[in-house]
Amino acid sequence: MASFAFSSIDELGESYGFRKIRVPLGVTAFGVNAVVYPPSYEGFHHFHDTQDELYFVHAGTARVEVEGEERILGPGGLLHVESTTPRKVSNASDEDDLVLLVIGGKDGYIERDGHMVDEADIARRAAFGRSDSS
Repeated sequence: MASFAFSSIDELGESYGFRKIRVPLGVTAFGVNAVVYPPSYEGFHHFHDTQDELYFVHAGTARVEVEGEERILGPGGLLHVESTTPRKVSNASDEDDLVLLVIGGKDGYIERDGHMVDEADIARRAAFGRSDSS
């Protein structure tokens, strides 16, 4: 099996609902799905036993409800929810689809363990994002 895989949300399904990503792309370190809701679709109030979730709004507008708080998130919006915290994510738009990327996992963060393949990239990486870098 290859150590990488490419795909797209469109390649993984055509209808509304879940687009499984983990198995088709061979992801084993965490759970990951795309979810596509039609306009005005009311999401599911749910929680998990052990899996935290990170929601990323790829397209559309999400209405998120967590512990009595409601928030509207547009493209690029993020929500992290710990496993046992009930949450509900719905499509806030009457006209557009909502496309979410949902990543789930447990047992915490792996410390930074990245390495540059090309030594010339070390200084460039260290400067990336600094206001004085070009």
